[in-house]
Amino acid sequence: MTMTPIAWIVLMSLAGGLLSVLVASGISYAARPHWVPVLISYAIGALLGASFLEVLPHAIEAAESPEKAAMNILAGILLFFVLEKLVLWRHCHDEGCAGHEPHSHQHGHGHGHGGHDHGRSGLLILVGDTFHNFVDGVLIAAAFVESTPLGIVTALAIIAHEIPQELGDFLILLHSGYSRRKALAFNLLSSLATLVGGILAYFALSHMQQLVPVFLALAAASMIYVAVADLIPGLHKRTELRATAQQVLLIAAGIASIALAHPLAERALG
Repeated sequence: MTMTPIAWIVLMSLAGGLLSVLVASGISYAARPHWVPVLISYAIGALLGASFLEVLPHAIEAAESPEKAAMNILAGILLFFVLEKLVLWRHCHDEGCAGHEPHSHQHGHGHGHGGHDHGRSGLLILVGDTFHNFVDGVLIAAAFVESTPLGIVTALAIIAHEIPQELGDFLILLHSGYSRRKALAFNLLSSLATLVGGILAYFALSHMQQLVPVFLALAAASMIYVAVADLIPGLHKRTELRATAQQVLLIAAGIASIALAHPLAERALG
C-alpha cells in the first residue's frame, strides 16, 4: 500500500518526537553520562551527511539557480545565529550573566551537553525546544513534498540529533528541579510541536510550491549550523587521541548511515 505524503509526515513527526524523548529519558534513567558524547558525535555525522548528501542537492535543484540556493542557505545560517543570540540575550537578562561568556552548550536550540547548565531555566529550555520541534516538523514536511526518500532521510537525521538534544534537555530539567515524571511529560508535550509544524506546513506548502526550495535551504542551514556551531565545539573539550579517534569514527558512521539510508528507502518504496 502506497502512503500519501501527509501520512508519512504524521508518522515520521510522531515517531521522531516520541522516539527521541523516550530514548533520551531511558538513557537518563540508566544514568550513563558517557553515552552523551557518543550520541553527539554520531548526530554530527548524521546532520552533516543529511545536509550535504541529501538536502543541499535537492535545494539547489529546486531553486531558480545554484546562486539563489546558496543565498537562501547563507540567510538561514545567519537567521539561526540571530535566533540563538536572542535566546542567549534573554537568558542573560533573566539570569544576570553579564561579563560571562556563554558556553557552547548554552544555545537557542536546547542541545545541551549535560546537567551543568546553571544559567538556563527549565521553562526557557522547554520554550526553545518547542519552537525547534515545530521547525523540525516544517522541514520534514518540505522534504516529503519534494520526495518520499528525501523526507525519510531528513526525518532520520532529525531523530538522530534530537536524541542527544532531548537527553541534554532532560538532564537540565532535572537540574532545574523538575521530577523525572514531570520532565518526561513536558518533553513529550513539547515533541508534539513537530507534528503540528509538519501538518500546518504540508497544507501551506501544497498551495505554495515556490516555498519548498526556501524550506529545503533552511533545513540544510539548520543542520549545518547545529552541527558546526553547537555540537562540534563540545567535542573539542576532549583532546586526547583516543577520544578524537572515537569522535572521527562516529561522525563518519553518522555520515555513512545517511549515505546508506537513501538507497535503502528508495528500494523499500519500490
